Amino acid sequence: MPVGDARWSEQPLCDEYSPGAPAAEDILGKKVTVDHMPNEPQTVKAGTSFADLFEASLAQQDKVKEGEIVNGIVLRVTKDNVVVDIGFKSEGVIALSEFAGPVGEITVKPGDKVDVLVESREDDNGLVLLSKEKADKMKVWDEISAACEREEVIEGTISQRVKGGLSVTIKGGVKAFLPGSQVDLRPIRNLDKLIGQTYTFKVIKFNKKRGNIVLSRRVLLEKERDEMKSVTLKTLQEGQVVKGTIKNITEYGAFVDLGGIDGLLHITDMTYGRLSHPEEMFKVGDEVQVKVLKYNPDTERVSLGLKQTQEDPWTLTEKKYAKGTKVKGKVVSIPNQNYGAFIELEPGVEGLVHISELSWSKRIKHPRDLLKEGDEVECVVIEVDAANRRISLSIKDLEPKPWVLFVNEFSPGMKISGKVRSITDYGIFIGIRDGVDGMVHKSDLSWTLKVNNPADLFRKNDDVEAIILSINHDEEKVSLGIKQLHDDPWNRIPNDYPPGKEVAVKFLSQFEGGVYVALDPGVEALIPSHELSADMEGKKLKRFDDLSAHVMNLDIADKRILLTQRAGAATAAKAAAESSRTESPEGTPKVRHSAPPPAAASTTKRAGTLGDLIKEKLGDQLADVVKTDKDK
Repeated sequence: MPVGDARWSEQPLCDEYSPGAPAAEDILGKKVTVDHMPNEPQTVKAGTSFADLFEASLAQQDKVKEGEIVNGIVLRVTKDNVVVDIGFKSEGVIALSEFAGPVGEITVKPGDKVDVLVESREDDNGLVLLSKEKADKMKVWDEISAACEREEVIEGTISQRVKGGLSVTIKGGVKAFLPGSQVDLRPIRNLDKLIGQTYTFKVIKFNKKRGNIVLSRRVLLEKERDEMKSVTLKTLQEGQVVKGTIKNITEYGAFVDLGGIDGLLHITDMTYGRLSHPEEMFKVGDEVQVKVLKYNPDTERVSLGLKQTQEDPWTLTEKKYAKGTKVKGKVVSIPNQNYGAFIELEPGVEGLVHISELSWSKRIKHPRDLLKEGDEVECVVIEVDAANRRISLSIKDLEPKPWVLFVNEFSPGMKISGKVRSITDYGIFIGIRDGVDGMVHKSDLSWTLKVNNPADLFRKNDDVEAIILSINHDEEKVSLGIKQLHDDPWNRIPNDYPPGKEVAVKFLSQFEGGVYVALDPGVEALIPSHELSADMEGKKLKRFDDLSAHVMNLDIADKRILLTQRAGAATAAKAAAESSRTESPEGTPKVRHSAPPPAAASTTKRAGTLGDLIKEKLGDQLADVVKTDKDK
């Protein structure tokens, strides 16, 4: 049959040549389109022979060149491969894995159109060697090149951290490099947290030959910031309340992005309450509403405040915390300087409990001895100064004042007992009851001793008794006396303790100048250190130990009794006689001390001088001692 016979058009040869092509009656004299061919549609004139069609087909196949991207149609999908027809004499096979999506899903199906790269027109099996993956990459490189030239942005996902920055996967799986300095406006310490994030980037360096692509995100952020900044600066003014985002946190505050311009929210302007670190209130990315406190257009510095958008809690403190009100709070601070503890009554309102307001009775050296941070305590308001934001509190006022209890129970003339709490140069303090001490002046310690240093006679925590001499209600002071426990013994001392008399005494205390002893209750004496016996040196005595001595001298004017352990009765008497008078320039005896009190003189017929008393008491014995001494 001739090739040009009209019956040829009725044969299904066109179908064998190209599956899915139009019927023969549609070819002759009409426009025929081969959908799966990569070239433009062909027009077949009526009467065209098969040879002409075959030659046209060969010409079409010659256009399929290796290394070029052509369009094809998926014929079928198998378990591992995808068969694609590109209009060549044989189909091409592509691995199914090349059609996998971002998460590994396979969506390709027969009839889909795909762009593929012709790697080889014919392999060992007579099939066309195609690659979809390489075609995608070549297309991406072209798109990237075009984007770079037009300064357009591209989208990519940060895939991993590499030396000097991050690796970004862009369209088609192409890898690009993102330097660490181009990640953000500020350096980011932890780049790993960005892995998996998708952003838009600008291509700042491109080399297709070397396969080198360098991206920048910072360039886009700077541009965006500048645009937002120009808008923000037009409306920004002091006193304005604006919204922003926490951008960075330091120990002294937080930087807030107001829209292209950052403002500093200082830690002192975050809350009226106590705050150790801004991270206790905020984290990066938090949205906040703040007030513009200061704005300098020249330097573009902005100071912000958060607490200024809230009501000041101190405006109602005078009404809420009136004097005498009992309140509860939490110990929030105890300064190292031991002046007290700060109690938070409510957020932004704190009061100070001074160390003197902690206890009536306990001697507290530091507030930490009684309190610790975090303790819940109850206090009494003793003063409010809202203007200076100060509230004075007291813990001890929760209990009855010891002074009030004391004056209701005691009065002058009453006898008290207690322990020596402290000793000073001018006296001793005795604890009468918790929170109330009385002072015994050194002149009221003894009738018979001249006490220069009370510590020579008493020790801390000694148990003592005393008489209340007076009560000062205004200054809340109590004067005590120990010697007033007994009547003045000097009316009887010259008779009871004449010089030379041997006496049994009780040890009281020892100091550098000698030993204090007690002859009787209320009658104390001194044994000077040079008058102590040899066996007393280095001897440790306890209070009220028994000792023996002789009366050496009675000093009525200064009201002192001196004893000795080194001489007998005769020697003591002699020493007393010599010490009771001194020689005048004319050689006549001169009385050293005044006479005994008139009461004593009126009840006896003795002479008024100490020498006369000694002479009358010892009589001839004293005369013999004086005579023997002169003969020597």
